[in-house]
Amino acid sequence: MESAIEEYPVRKAKTVRFTCGAPRSPKLIGDGSRMLFLRSAGEQDTENSLWLAICGEDAYAEVELVNAGELVNTLGSDDVPAAERARRERARESATGIVAYSVDGLGNHVAFTVNGELFVTTIDWDALAYTVGDDGVRAQVGAGVRTEHLVPQFADSAQNEFAGPVLNPRMSPDGKRVAYATGSAVVVVDVQTAVANAVFTVSPQDRETMRAGLAEFAAGEEMDRYDGFWWGPDSRTLLVECFDSSPEPVWTISDPADPAARGIQHRYPRALTENAVVDLFAVRLGDDGTSVQKTAMIDWDNVAYEYLAVVDWQAERPVLRVLDRLQQHEQILRVAMPAENEWGDLRALDGNVMALLPVEVIAEHHNDQWIDLVGGTPCVTPSGAVVCSVNDMEADTNRLSVDGRVFTPAGWQVREVLDAGTDDVLCVVQRTAERAAEVPEQWADSTAERYHDARSFDIVTISYADGSVRAVSDEPGVWRASRRGDGLVVWGRTMDSAKAVMRLSYGAEGARTGHDVCNVAAEPDFVPNVRFVRLGERKLFTAIVAPSASSRFAGAAELPVLMHPYGGPGHQEVVMSRAAYLDAQWWADQGYLVVIADGRGTTGRGPVWDREVYLQMKRVSLADQVDAVHALAGAVDELNRMGGAAEGCEFGGHDDAARPLPKPDLERVAMIGWSYGGFLSALAVLDAPDTFAAACAGAPPTDWTLYDTCYTERFLGLDPQVYADNSIVLDAPKLVRPLMLIHGFADDNVTIAHSLRLSQALMEAGRPHTFLPLTGITHMTNDPDVARNLLILQRDFLSDALAR
Repeated sequence: MESAIEEYPVRKAKTVRFTCGAPRSPKLIGDGSRMLFLRSAGEQDTENSLWLAICGEDAYAEVELVNAGELVNTLGSDDVPAAERARRERARESATGIVAYSVDGLGNHVAFTVNGELFVTTIDWDALAYTVGDDGVRAQVGAGVRTEHLVPQFADSAQNEFAGPVLNPRMSPDGKRVAYATGSAVVVVDVQTAVANAVFTVSPQDRETMRAGLAEFAAGEEMDRYDGFWWGPDSRTLLVECFDSSPEPVWTISDPADPAARGIQHRYPRALTENAVVDLFAVRLGDDGTSVQKTAMIDWDNVAYEYLAVVDWQAERPVLRVLDRLQQHEQILRVAMPAENEWGDLRALDGNVMALLPVEVIAEHHNDQWIDLVGGTPCVTPSGAVVCSVNDMEADTNRLSVDGRVFTPAGWQVREVLDAGTDDVLCVVQRTAERAAEVPEQWADSTAERYHDARSFDIVTISYADGSVRAVSDEPGVWRASRRGDGLVVWGRTMDSAKAVMRLSYGAEGARTGHDVCNVAAEPDFVPNVRFVRLGERKLFTAIVAPSASSRFAGAAELPVLMHPYGGPGHQEVVMSRAAYLDAQWWADQGYLVVIADGRGTTGRGPVWDREVYLQMKRVSLADQVDAVHALAGAVDELNRMGGAAEGCEFGGHDDAARPLPKPDLERVAMIGWSYGGFLSALAVLDAPDTFAAACAGAPPTDWTLYDTCYTERFLGLDPQVYADNSIVLDAPKLVRPLMLIHGFADDNVTIAHSLRLSQALMEAGRPHTFLPLTGITHMTNDPDVARNLLILQRDFLSDALAR
């Protein structure tokens, strides 16, 4: 284990956090017995290929449908278009090869890009043949699968400029066409003939600031919406977003290490300034499937409700979710789509340049602080009922309603809706035990029952009729799932292994046959020594990670403390996933008692708890970390008294549980963190130097007026004084403790201006500090060498700062 810890920074970097080779992005097709997914070939291979899993009663196989490496070699280029790199940055995507795909309704055609080029894979299920390899599971295609490089052939040669880049391709439900965005157009291509037509375009004079078919920055970065166009169920109609970013400020990302390089200018929705203007259009295709019969604008009030958060078009008429600037008011809208024979009769009225499609307000919601965007909502059930999320402040529960009637029980915090079925919803929940004492019978006899709380992202079904909860996932963990027909796939992580688990099951309820999808990802070869505790009067969910048995610090009676805080409102660190504590174990074996405490604002404990940070993120977030430090010594004493009965010991799988924890040295407490965690780390040594002796702050948002509108205004509103109160730049003269700032010059999310402003203020105040700028690094720090060396440099800095 000692060598595994020593090698961890290098292996973590080379394996992209031990994710290469793990199955991901599953999609059930057909009757649910077949599933598409992505996986790379090995533990250091970032290049994902497309796979098919087939789950039968007596057999199971995983068939490689498309080898991405072969396609890359065919193309002779590994360049990824800049617009695609930007999309991946928003989605925090680190993989290469096939990183996303789209499939038609029957699972016969799959569209994807490799390095900006469009490909379509066609599966002939009757002819499908494959050869299973030595492991009896993984197979190679013999027949029945054809992959074509689909090069658009424009009938109008003037449209050749829209041949690329190919962004976000989407198959039509009937599999006959694929649509993609270029930024300046949305193009529809016939799969059989490759005949193409740009069905929605931005005029040349508007292309500097207008984009078609892409999600605007705020949607991708803060609302988890990455699509900018949507097929209708009829495969004849598209909804297309067109946004104008001209109201947003122009920002420049430059590379000071290369003075000759021109900086990249882009529009950024900075807090307290203007957002992009978002419009939505309906494009009706002609009988040939690629020409345009009619274009109409969706007539929603995008001035009062400027955020288009969700577009759901599973039913006959699309449903939209729109929010006002402060995200305190929202409307759920249903678009009045014309019947098939009515499109030709649409006419522009009252001087409008095109016809308008009205919307019906089917639900409205309000919250005095902000409305949470629960993933997968709103959505439509097979019967046409609309499922919405509701922040029930009285019950302190994030709940669901169906056609306006709340049906999920109090204490079950719905985090995401995965499927709205005929009788129930499949969803991710976090249980608040104080308000939901009863658990499903599947958990009741488990020794891990107590972990099905805010730390566990459980999969359950909840009945529309009576709100009854049935467990789908068994073990506490961080889970997601999908279902179709008689098929079910559940994937995620637990405390039992650092590897992700994906299990495909098929069959009637209660009699499913299940198989684990092969995972060839590397493992870190050590088990984090984690204990769980509730700290302080607010009972903060906390993980304490101590040195492993093989560490030279294993027998230490006392160790300095390293706080590793959560990543900001809406995010958690203390979860039931072993992989979440790998970094912490590496730090612990450098000679620290590592403490991860989730303060107010984290999810899983109800909307009241979340909203404690409203207008006062700085004060509340720091207060919880200070309280955690003050409560630590008593908690360690209690854990040592409990010995092997302490929470978390049963997950160790080694002898660490029998060893007492070292006493925390509260005179030597440091903090490290990235992004919001970086903000909190810098804040700790600026405003609480009596508690925190040193800090490393990575990519910290130091001045919230430099961060984006959607995130920042949700928590801080529009009063400039509130921003001044929550900034840490003005606190620079208070610095009396060692501080390292780390920031990437290429970061377009938390721009390096944040750290530069704080550094300048520290310099003007005569406060010594360390600044580590990273050339060419974005907010993700994807470069393996940089990722590895960052750990080493922070370790050495803190060792010196704490006089170790």
